[in-house]
Amino acid sequence: MQTMTEYEFVAEEPSKGVRIDSFISEVVPEVTRSAVQKLIEGGNVSVNGKIPLKNYKLREGDRVLITIPDPTLPEAVPENIPLDIIYEDSDLLVVNKPKGMVVHPAAGHYNGTLVNALLYHCGDTLSGINGILRPGIVHRIDKDTSGLLIVAKNDFSHRLLAEQIKEHSFTRKYQAVVYGNFKVDEGTVNLPIGRHPTERKKMTVTEKNSRNAVTHYKVLGRYNSFTHLELTLETGRTHQIRVHMAHIGHPVAGDPVYGPKKVITSLDGQCLHAYYISFVHPRTGETLTFSSELPDYFKTFLNSI
Repeated sequence: MQTMTEYEFVAEEPSKGVRIDSFISEVVPEVTRSAVQKLIEGGNVSVNGKIPLKNYKLREGDRVLITIPDPTLPEAVPENIPLDIIYEDSDLLVVNKPKGMVVHPAAGHYNGTLVNALLYHCGDTLSGINGILRPGIVHRIDKDTSGLLIVAKNDFSHRLLAEQIKEHSFTRKYQAVVYGNFKVDEGTVNLPIGRHPTERKKMTVTEKNSRNAVTHYKVLGRYNSFTHLELTLETGRTHQIRVHMAHIGHPVAGDPVYGPKKVITSLDGQCLHAYYISFVHPRTGETLTFSSELPDYFKTFLNSI
């Protein structure tokens, strides 16, 4: 059975008079203009519950629902890839993901992912809530971010863990090396994040079609032109730490997307590690806390600056 991804937006005053196809291309930039036309023609777009014409111009307050059929992709297959498992029981496991590993299969990355490794290790004992390509995946970290991830082995655990993330009772802390020096020892970035208006693969701080995002930071060490930070996520938006740090003028070292044009290539990606995680076990009610030692690439970079 084909799955769907739904987006719902309420047109605000700046979108008044904008054609529906242009609006969709802007708020869901990963969908091409030609694909938008096909979605409208196929009845996958509604405005206030009705199918609009392709040239319909939005009114303030219009409720736009976009339903995108997910592409048919090959089913994820088990692969014998070593995993650094920090904790495991019959409901969940905590994995220390290395830098460079993609979390789940997607276009261009069907093999060698964390999911391929999990399928080999766990067999059929992974939650199915996120479908065949993301079994057990409750939350993600970027390909070139290392660190701790929770994996759910059944739907019961998945639902309760996801609820903790939604309610912000699920603690995730990262360490990063960022450019520049901070005048204060700790602070908070509370700025909404949404899709970049022109660069489809990027996120940005924006008020338009965005979600609230809160990152707390604390200085762990100051170096010549860099600062070593601990960052605690209150929310978990895509690229949140990288976007927030870049926005306040302190991009993560090695970040090829949000950092300076002259990237520190020796890092092979951003110097960002998910080192601490704490949550309530969905079945026992016990609070579990895990931490991960900084990986070699991180320590080597710290010693070099």
